[in-house]
Amino acid sequence: MSLFVSAAVRRRLAAAAAEQPAGKLDVPSFLEARRLAEALELEQAGASSLNAVSLLEEALRQLLDEHRRRFGGDLEKRLARRLRRALGRFAYRRLLTSFARDFGLRAPSPPARRAAGKTSFSETREEDGAEVAELLRELVVFACLRSNPATGPVVNRLAEGRFVELPELERAAAEITSLLAAEPGLYESENNLLATLEAPTLAAPDSPVEQLRWLRERRRPALGELDDAIGAGLDLAAEETAPRFPPGPGPVEAPSWAGAGAERRYSDDRGWMRELVLVAKNCLVWLEQLSREHGRELAGLGDIPDEALAQLAERGFNGLWLIGLWERSPASRRIKRLCGNPEAEASAYSVRGYRIARRLGGDEGLEKLRQRAERHGIRLAADMVPNHTALDSDWVVEHPERFIGQADCPFPAYTFEGPDLSPDPRVTLQLEDHYFDRTDAAVVFRRHELASGETRFLYHGNDGTSMPWNDTAQLDYLQPATREAVIEQIVAVAERFPVIRFDAAMTLTRHHFQRLWYPRPGEAGAIPSRAEHALASEEFDRRMPAEFWREVVDRLAAEAPDTLLLAEAFWLMEGYFVRTLGMHRVYNSAFMHMLRDGDNAGLRKLIAEALAFDPAVLERFVNFLSNPDEATAAEQFGRGARYRGACVLLATLPGLPMFAHGQVEGFAERYGMEYGRSYHAEVPDPELTAWHRERIAPLLARRELFAGAERFQLLDFAGEGGGVDPAVLAYVNGTAGERRLVVFNHRDAAVRGRLGDAVPRAEFGAAQFGAAGAAGETPLVASATLVEALALDPTRARHVLEDALGGEPLAADYRELAETGLELELGPFECRVLAPRPAVAAADGAGQLTAE
Repeated sequence: MSLFVSAAVRRRLAAAAAEQPAGKLDVPSFLEARRLAEALELEQAGASSLNAVSLLEEALRQLLDEHRRRFGGDLEKRLARRLRRALGRFAYRRLLTSFARDFGLRAPSPPARRAAGKTSFSETREEDGAEVAELLRELVVFACLRSNPATGPVVNRLAEGRFVELPELERAAAEITSLLAAEPGLYESENNLLATLEAPTLAAPDSPVEQLRWLRERRRPALGELDDAIGAGLDLAAEETAPRFPPGPGPVEAPSWAGAGAERRYSDDRGWMRELVLVAKNCLVWLEQLSREHGRELAGLGDIPDEALAQLAERGFNGLWLIGLWERSPASRRIKRLCGNPEAEASAYSVRGYRIARRLGGDEGLEKLRQRAERHGIRLAADMVPNHTALDSDWVVEHPERFIGQADCPFPAYTFEGPDLSPDPRVTLQLEDHYFDRTDAAVVFRRHELASGETRFLYHGNDGTSMPWNDTAQLDYLQPATREAVIEQIVAVAERFPVIRFDAAMTLTRHHFQRLWYPRPGEAGAIPSRAEHALASEEFDRRMPAEFWREVVDRLAAEAPDTLLLAEAFWLMEGYFVRTLGMHRVYNSAFMHMLRDGDNAGLRKLIAEALAFDPAVLERFVNFLSNPDEATAAEQFGRGARYRGACVLLATLPGLPMFAHGQVEGFAERYGMEYGRSYHAEVPDPELTAWHRERIAPLLARRELFAGAERFQLLDFAGEGGGVDPAVLAYVNGTAGERRLVVFNHRDAAVRGRLGDAVPRAEFGAAQFGAAGAAGETPLVASATLVEALALDPTRARHVLEDALGGEPLAADYRELAETGLELELGPFECRVLAPRPAVAAADGAGQLTAE
């Protein structure tokens, strides 16, 4: 691809064009386009606009070539005759000669001489005909680009000089237009050649990129090899114009089962896994809070008091997720302090090495905590960050080949003159300077090896939804050695922790890793500058032939089988992670978001569709009301009835309940991953903590009733107006001999209605839920009545439903329950957890019914 850049402009852009001859400028890569855009001081998306102009230029040539093939090759001869007549032979010669000189094109040979010594340009030697024809063809392309409102401003800016100042140029352009309008068009919808060449302009007069898109959609067969280049150009434009947000949680959508496939490759749960209840603790913040609470400095994990662990167990927690265990990056800490937070610590997810941090007491401190936690029935959980390391990690220093990087900086405007962030004297590590004033996304950092003199630009970790994580370095999973090294690290973590949480796990699935880092041609846009690294699907599949996470699951099943693997995954990947990749648990972020947003119909639909697809998926979900990337539960749900109802759902739905740091206490402060302490001296809400102890802890202690999905039934609640009321979530779960009915009115108003039958659910024959089923197994669809869901004894006419949350018990007649359902009246945000029991008459003969 090339651009018409005049000699005058070229002289002003000497730095940008140092290796180019005067004249037309080749644009062989996006890097060259960025260099020129930077030199011209173009605004955002300048490189993609320049690249688009060069592609439109080539597309015009191809259309003219197609016209020559169909209608003969004398278009340029007819144009030459027109221009000589309209301009005169001397002005015509000056036009062509100036055009060739300004843009580095091959000039026509001098005219033949007459006997009298005079010249006649019309008497050019025969061998010069091809040169003139080629020059006239380029002149047609130039005129079309210049008259195009989307490309004209760029062309005029690049063409400043003698040629565009010629008085005959405008007349020549008019003659070209007239000639093209008289030539036959290439398509039925365009009755002349001018209409063919102008069709993209009329479709998208304001955007060269959209003109390319139109060509690709409407004229793809005629593009030939140019099609791939146009696809890459559209990718570049998508990268430059994609929205970028501050770091934070990515987009969350309800899980979808479309395309999930029939294969059921669930990993087997060990007995303890089903009843696990996690509570998260930010290590540094928790130690500071415990120190304040106990009146003495608690410096490391080994100092955590027995009373604190006993309290966790009393609250129903048997899993402790320790955030920020590993040795953090000194560079991350320095970056955050340079950016204005003098008290910041390094990010917990900028991991220098998988060693227990010295300030937390190292391995000795961890072992002391582990032994005491085991006495309270608590297992420890650790993070593993698989997609990136700290930018100053051991691997960045010793194994730079494991990371995504390149020898040339992808953006010529980047500068690296800031402080050296490397803790190792063998290399220097520098952030891109624009990061510090937030004027650029700064997608790469500079690594310079002092001994060899080698410089590489490594990419920061990035999930494509926000700004790059600038204290990290992105691992390259197309490298087999990288994949093996990460798996070995995971195995090493599993030897120390029975629960591993994988951060941003969805970014390493083959689909998303390719989308982000090696996009298919025509599908880029997530991360700036990655379009030039596009790979066809076949090549990508060759280099990453299997799903990384399936490899991890299979290795851990063989080498550390008593390890629960928990994936933080979004982007509609939830079912795929547990059903196909075999993760034991996966985040169900939609649960929190739908409750927070009052999307009752969405939450009900999520559960109903999971039941219809495969109920076992529900028991693999991790449900939560807050996480480190989100506002606290107190901020999102308050501390009153709405929060308490949502918390009951958390404790009684299938899956793994996960409680956030400070949630039980009602704390409102959100602890950033760089926090070394809490900044608000909050004290626990005594009423809320007492309610948790009295109401939620007993439910968590009976997770065997709620964790599985074998007997889970979602019930319809019909309001007084008829129809299913989505604001009332009702379900039954339990064991073969004991059931619970949970009902929650998620609205700020009372409601009256009747509970009816359960929604249909898939049944996979003899395959036990939670275990692997046969690939391609077709489920039966079954439904249950209310009395079947509750497993009521039909020989007992009356039943009592006792409320575990302290509400009044309900008396129910079996026949009425079977025929018309259960009539209920619920107050605003009221929640009930009802245990059915056969009823007997009270001994005092007063006619009261009690549970047997």
